[in-house]
Amino acid sequence: MSRDILAEPLSAGGFAPFGDVLDCAGSPDAMINQGLCGRYHDRAALDFRDGRAGISLFKAELRSFPYVLDMVERHPDGSQAFLPMSMDAFLVIVAPDNNGVPGVPRAFLTEPGQGVNIHRGTWHGVLTPLSGPGLFAVVDRIGDGPNLQEHWFQEPYRIIGP
Repeated sequence: MSRDILAEPLSAGGFAPFGDVLDCAGSPDAMINQGLCGRYHDRAALDFRDGRAGISLFKAELRSFPYVLDMVERHPDGSQAFLPMSMDAFLVIVAPDNNGVPGVPRAFLTEPGQGVNIHRGTWHGVLTPLSGPGLFAVVDRIGDGPNLQEHWFQEPYRIIGP
């Protein structure tokens, strides 16, 4: 038997305990390039215990609703920013920490053009694109040593779409 979680729209306020929403909401902070480009400045706090920031490309398999969540992971040494390289929505699953294990997860559905930066040490699901091509630029920690902890749920959750 699975436990159901309804995916909610991604918002800066709802996602704040887990990370930053990356989008072009509101007015640009500055107009650049001869007034033809709006700059939305410093939208996320990259946080690395050691190492350096790097940009990698991830190509993830498409998923669909209902989505079975049986595992979450976290990265204790660095934040991770996921920037879709297409205008497709994706599912973001996060969970609060409960004394070293994940609490009850929350699921967020992005709007096309939104990305997220997940805070260092935050439990989260795997990359979950809902439509193609599933290609993302990922800004995260590059450094020596392990930076991955996984938690497998004894009873999976089922994420329900809107």
